[in-house]
Amino acid sequence: MSIEAVLLDMDGVVVDNLPYHVDAWLLFCQQHGIPLTREVFYQELNGMNSKDTFEWFYGRSMSQEEIAHLEEKKEAIYRDFYAAHRVAAPGLITFLEGLQEEGIACALATSAGQGNIDFIVDGLGIRHFFQAIVGGAEVKKGKPDPEIYLKAADLLGVQYANCWVVEDSLQGIQAGLSAGMQVVGMTTSHTATELVHTQIQVPNFEGLLSLLQAK
Repeated sequence: MSIEAVLLDMDGVVVDNLPYHVDAWLLFCQQHGIPLTREVFYQELNGMNSKDTFEWFYGRSMSQEEIAHLEEKKEAIYRDFYAAHRVAAPGLITFLEGLQEEGIACALATSAGQGNIDFIVDGLGIRHFFQAIVGGAEVKKGKPDPEIYLKAADLLGVQYANCWVVEDSLQGIQAGLSAGMQVVGMTTSHTATELVHTQIQVPNFEGLLSLLQAK
């Protein structure tokens, strides 16, 4: 295989949790008098980090302290909604085990904050599969900027062109493409037609290692 590393987004990829995130955003916005629909979230906000999302909602620059305060309110709603439903995406564990056997590095590159990363990674018991984890707080520019994927590849010490990014959001896919990487589109948030710019479109991780080996 020419692939040196696979870089995974988390929400909508490692776990199919986006409906719970969206429900949490909708409730948060309702509580704070912010207009938001499910359609607008998927088209405009899915994949953004918290800073960019809150500034989009409020239409102004916000301090990190203000964002952290609002973020904890929203994420408490999300974790309450999703805790009883937390499960790995179909085929994920087999895929991660296969990468280990092939000697292919793996990193998590997510816009999520540390609390949600721990909630998913430790909740599923998969931390040992990742040689690097980069969260939204560790980059200056969120997706669709490529910074998070470039940083993850740098931490792994691999060539950008030899990385596969697995993404579900339009912003994340653009980030991977802008980083000069090959992108797998996971159809948990958008249809395969909407993800036409990705190299492969799949519903989950089942059989994905074989598809990557064939490239």
